[in-house]
Amino acid sequence: MHPGDVQDRNGAPQLLQSLCNVLPWLRHIFADGAYAGGKLQDAPAKFGAWTVEIVKRSDTAKDFVVLPRRWVVERTFAWLNGNRRLAKDVEATIASATTRLYVASMKLMSRRLAAP
Repeated sequence: MHPGDVQDRNGAPQLLQSLCNVLPWLRHIFADGAYAGGKLQDAPAKFGAWTVEIVKRSDTAKDFVVLPRRWVVERTFAWLNGNRRLAKDVEATIASATTRLYVASMKLMSRRLAAP
């Protein structure tokens, strides 16, 4: 996670660097079209043996089209935004925003584990 004044493609290398210790088993990364560019393509080689796949919208599609793997990200955002504190960006620091995301994720996971 990075501040809102950092453009996605510029913050991606920092994000990957922080992920290499947390998720060492990660091998394939799906990214939005906003991350397209040289910085994200070069960063995985520095921090791990990862491949990056940019999921872009089709230029020929005029109506709504489900994009492969993009729906997973959108669905996850929808689940997280079900938490009142995450529906609006009111956190004062990155640390508190990250903590709220962890709490929301634990809530989702614990509900799924408890389901029959």
